[in-house]
Amino acid sequence: MVEMKLKAFAKINLGLDVLRRREDGYHEVRMIMQTIGLYDKIILKKIKNPEIQIKTNLFYVPENENNLAYQAAKLLMDEFHFDFGISIDLQKFIPVAAGMAGGSSDAAAVLYGMNRMLRLNLSKRELMERGVKIGADVPYCIMRGTALAEGIGEKLTSLPPMPGCRVLVAKPAVSVSTKFVYENLKLDDDIVHPDIDMLLEGLKESNLKKVAANMGNILESVTIPCYPAIAQIREEMMRHGALNAMMSGSGPTVFGLFEKEALAEKAYASLRAGNLAKQVYLTDIFNNRR
Repeated sequence: MVEMKLKAFAKINLGLDVLRRREDGYHEVRMIMQTIGLYDKIILKKIKNPEIQIKTNLFYVPENENNLAYQAAKLLMDEFHFDFGISIDLQKFIPVAAGMAGGSSDAAAVLYGMNRMLRLNLSKRELMERGVKIGADVPYCIMRGTALAEGIGEKLTSLPPMPGCRVLVAKPAVSVSTKFVYENLKLDDDIVHPDIDMLLEGLKESNLKKVAANMGNILESVTIPCYPAIAQIREEMMRHGALNAMMSGSGPTVFGLFEKEALAEKAYASLRAGNLAKQVYLTDIFNNRR
């Protein structure tokens, strides 16, 4: 096999809690991650020269070692000492710097694709162990589906699948620094923590309304005061009938869960017509694990 086409799926956080700041500077988290149907397209090819070539459809996405997909290819090339190279054609559709793990998902897809294409015979667990060297979200993006993430996000537990629904995704015309958000998070007695345990109960019961009612993201306490458009997008989704809506990851992307197709379509049209969001997508829950 000399070529492989792949889909790198986005994620949302149904719940995101930060428990404490560790002595090493990292934050201990408790999150529920969910794959959705929005994805980047990747074409991997073997090439003659022992190098990594990467090209993208967006001028502001790096086409060098600063791209996580490049880092994933280099990790395997360095380990297995190939006498050939890898070409990566990356078509980005997942919003960039948006709290949806787009870069991590691209890296996960490259690891998975190279493993199959080159018959490296690495297990999913072995791929995940390599993926965490690139980023904390990469192991989850290899796993996909519904999962509880703990530690710094690398300790993963598979969960019952999220009930199906429509997912509206909207990113305002701002980019948010994850480092800035975590550095400015104040874990004092006044902060409200999301109820991750109730979210877990909703998933175990396959109860979409219970899941939606208990969604929460502690990082909104930092990001929303800095970027009011996030709250405005969320309010627009709720006004159009979302079961709930909130920011994904460190933001600024907002997602809303809709039980009824017609309501989701109206909310999508409203956000597309307005000035609140630069990118708007209507997609679904994606529960396929690798």
